Amino acid sequence: MKQYDAIVIGSGQAGAPLAKKLALAGMKTLIVEKRFYGGTCVNDGCTPTKTMVASARVAYLASKCNDMGVTIKGYKVDMRQIKKHKDEIVLKSRNGGLKAAENTENLDVLFGEATFTGAKTISVRTKKDGLKEFKADNIFINTGGKPVIPNDIEGINEIDFLTSTTILDLEKAPEHLVILGGNYIGLEFGQMFARFGSKVTIIEKSGRILSREDEDISLELTRILEQEDITIRTNAKVTRVKQKDKGKITVTIKTGDAEEKIKCSHVLAAIGRAPQTDTLGLDKTGVKTDDKGYITVNTKLETNVKGIYALGDVKGGPAFTHISYNDYTIVYRNLIEKQNLSIRNRPVPYCMFTDPELGRVGITETEAKEKGLNYKVAKLQMSHVARAIETGDTRGMMKAIVDAKTKKILGVAIVGTEGGEVMSVLQMAMEGGITYDRIRYCVFAHPTYSESLNNLFMTLED
Repeated sequence: MKQYDAIVIGSGQAGAPLAKKLALAGMKTLIVEKRFYGGTCVNDGCTPTKTMVASARVAYLASKCNDMGVTIKGYKVDMRQIKKHKDEIVLKSRNGGLKAAENTENLDVLFGEATFTGAKTISVRTKKDGLKEFKADNIFINTGGKPVIPNDIEGINEIDFLTSTTILDLEKAPEHLVILGGNYIGLEFGQMFARFGSKVTIIEKSGRILSREDEDISLELTRILEQEDITIRTNAKVTRVKQKDKGKITVTIKTGDAEEKIKCSHVLAAIGRAPQTDTLGLDKTGVKTDDKGYITVNTKLETNVKGIYALGDVKGGPAFTHISYNDYTIVYRNLIEKQNLSIRNRPVPYCMFTDPELGRVGITETEAKEKGLNYKVAKLQMSHVARAIETGDTRGMMKAIVDAKTKKILGVAIVGTEGGEVMSVLQMAMEGGITYDRIRYCVFAHPTYSESLNNLFMTLED
């Protein structure tokens, strides 16, 4: 059994940088990865999907360019080239991260599946050397999540359904793609493949898509997607699926008492993600999990077992790359720099990269109402934003929730081109305590999207 100062399980956006920093700080460190270096973000998440979203946007712009006085004849979508382009970018990022790790002094990289055999010991089964055992006083779990399989749907395991991972390997656009789930992952893939030429139907069991967002934001994005001929079925539950020998799939949905059958070529399961903890052997450590399998941690990301930490999606909470990375910075600074940082009250900004995108931070209007806050709402349609008019894309809206007394910004939702960037401007205002009346009269460069924050907060002057 080999002894280390630290073992990191998983090379995601917390594990990979943490392992390097611990090693550079003088700790003999082992990082174990069972699949591809870089975790979900690099291999199955942000990097590949946003690369493909960019290709889909180019296709959309090609279809709309005549409105801007530019004529393109005979353009076509080449899924093989799109996949090749995506794969090249993924491999560059994956291999770059791996090479940097392998060249780091005091850091060993091992590929295989890690399982706890005791409180501070793990075994790793590798293809080359078989089973090996390791021990460390500090262990960091960053194993991430995986797509949830909707096993309550009759016949789901008898069809060749797609997940957010396997859909990335398609070399031909589906004839008709049915997506189970009307949230962030499902909507990004839905719009993407509609632009690649697929007929797309999104099935959501709730009353509307993006049920965590305010109703007006949900309706705005519904209108945008339906303008691209995407069919959205809400209050609909998929009860069974069946695949014929020739590959055609029949999806049966129930809306109220009515039952309907939809024939399609592909089904994408996009109902959420689950933690990858089932093969870790956490029972050997005494590390506690919740009823969904997520590892429970305190505000410093330490589990109930001293010296064992969980970072990123495996601990539950907001499942975003930037949150995982921030987990790493908190753990590292507390352990090595002896700071006293916690995850309490940190901002949780996020973007959904439909086109136009949604940028969100802070509380929603619904949450403000539930908390009984004295608040006001500022709204501005993108059709009143000069930059949007000039670039020919006025889809979307800006929305901000502000404290009526202190004038501080409590929450922001921007649906529009560069929505995430505009949201980030207001996030910085929130971080710095800058009130909305100062932004109302702030001098922004013209013409920019952020300039229209003047007009957004002008709506509150009455």
